[in-house]
Amino acid sequence: MAGEKKTPEHGKASEKSPRPQRARKNPVRPKPLSHTRRKVGDAPSPSALARLVDALAEEGIRFQFAGMTAAILQGVPATTLDTDIWLELPERRYVKALDIAKKLGAEILARTVVALNDDTLVNFLYRIDGLKTFADEYERAEVLEWLGRQIRVLPLQRIIASKKYIRRPKDIAHLPLLKQTVKLKKQSAE
Repeated sequence: MAGEKKTPEHGKASEKSPRPQRARKNPVRPKPLSHTRRKVGDAPSPSALARLVDALAEEGIRFQFAGMTAAILQGVPATTLDTDIWLELPERRYVKALDIAKKLGAEILARTVVALNDDTLVNFLYRIDGLKTFADEYERAEVLEWLGRQIRVLPLQRIIASKKYIRRPKDIAHLPLLKQTVKLKKQSAE
């Protein structure tokens, strides 16, 4: 045929280039970006627990993490099903804490227990058996950085004291792990 060339590799070739040019199905950037700030992802929103902590602080309610939550935040390798938050509120004013949680979308499960909107269980505590008053324990609390916030947690020795006093089977089961963590922390500090 006229206009066609023979090539040793392909037999006949057309006047076009030997390989067809492929176009992208989806162009990388179909339109120029004039406002890149709109394309950057938003910062992740704080967790439901962090929002609860912020709301308690905004209301002026002093609190500290207690129980195994406080232990885990201090490095104890364990898990827990709920988050214990000890509030500086008289027990008869428990409704105030429930109202704060409810405004954040929590479901009230009991007088002291709520399920946050991400299903995190929170147990509000108004006293802890075997320990001193909230004010005394608050002064001795460990201050930790947690999700960009300064929080207070019951020290491991005080968690041990409470668990020894209460003596529920699960508390007794936690004692060896808590004591070993205290021992390891002392050794690493030396």
